[in-house]
Amino acid sequence: MTSAVGAADKNPHLPDFAVEAVGLDKTYAAAGKQGAKHALKTVDLTIPRGSLFGLLGPNGAGKSTFINILAGLVNKSGGTARIWDCDIDRQTRQARAAIGVVPQELNIDPFFTPFELLELQAGLYGVPPRERRTLEILAMLGLSDKAKAYARTLSGGMRRRLMVAKAMVHNPPVLVLDEPTAGVDIELRQQLWAQVKELNRRGVTILLTTHYLEEAEELCDRIAIINHGEVIACDTTQALLRKLDNKTLTITFAESFEAVPKPFAEFSVEKVGEHALRFQYRASESPLPRILSAAGSAGLTPVDVTTEETDLEDIFLQLTRGAHAGAQG
Repeated sequence: MTSAVGAADKNPHLPDFAVEAVGLDKTYAAAGKQGAKHALKTVDLTIPRGSLFGLLGPNGAGKSTFINILAGLVNKSGGTARIWDCDIDRQTRQARAAIGVVPQELNIDPFFTPFELLELQAGLYGVPPRERRTLEILAMLGLSDKAKAYARTLSGGMRRRLMVAKAMVHNPPVLVLDEPTAGVDIELRQQLWAQVKELNRRGVTILLTTHYLEEAEELCDRIAIINHGEVIACDTTQALLRKLDNKTLTITFAESFEAVPKPFAEFSVEKVGEHALRFQYRASESPLPRILSAAGSAGLTPVDVTTEETDLEDIFLQLTRGAHAGAQG
C-alpha cells in the first residue's frame, strides 16, 4: 500500500505535524443528577508527521474525548485542532478525510464479507470504484483468504484487523487506534502490532491509546500522558524514561543477617529475606563500588546481583498520582 504520507514523505509541502491541538477544551453539560464535566482543559498537543504516538491515561482522563473531537463525533467547547494542517471547523471535509479511526467497539455487520464491508465503507467516504484498494488493504492486513467469508466466521483477532482495514479505505495519512488490543490474546496482539508497525513504516502517522504500558514503551517513539483532562507529560519515550532514572539493585549474600548491617547506613536500603538487601538509587550515581566496599566492611560475600530500571509504568503511576494529589490539594 502507498499511503498518502508514504507516497511523498519527502515532499516539503507536507505538514510537520499530523495533528495540532491548541487550547482544546471540552465541557459536557450537566445531565440529570450529574453536573457539568470538564473533560478537556485547554490541551496543547502536537503529533509529528510519521510518528507512532502513544496517548496514555487512566479511565476518564480525556483520551476518548480528544479522539472523538478529532473524528468529528464530539463538538469542542474551545480551542483549535488541525489534522494534516486542515482546521476541523473551517476545513471539515478535508480534516475528516485525513483521519481514520479504529474504535474500541467491534462494529462489524456479521452478514457482510470483509470485501463487501470495505467496499461499502469506501463508498461512504466517496472513494470512486476505480480508486478503491479493497483487495490491497485486505492483503496488507492478512485477510485475503477471508475476503469472501462472512464476518461472523472471523476470529476476534481477524475482526480487529478488519476494523483497521475499514479505517484505511480512504487512504488517510493519520490513523487513530483506540485501545485496539483490548480483549485480544498475546499472539493476536503481536500480529496486530506487527501490521501497525508496517503501516507506520510506510509513512502513516499512528495515534495509539492503550492500557498496555509495555506496548506503548516498545512501540511508540513519542508519548503523551493525560490525566483529569490535562496533558501532564509529553516527550519522546526515551526522554520520559530518563526523567526517572531510578534503579533497584538487589544483592544476595552467602551469609545471613537479622538486620541491615551498619556499613550500609548511608544507602537507601531494605532487607529482603535472610540473605539479601535491596538498594534504591539513581543510575547517574553509580554507587556499586561503594556498596561492594560496604559489603566487604560488613564481612559479607555477594553471590548474586540483579538490577531493575525504571519503566514507563513507574513514570505513569508517579505522574498520575502526583497530578491527583495536586488536584486534591
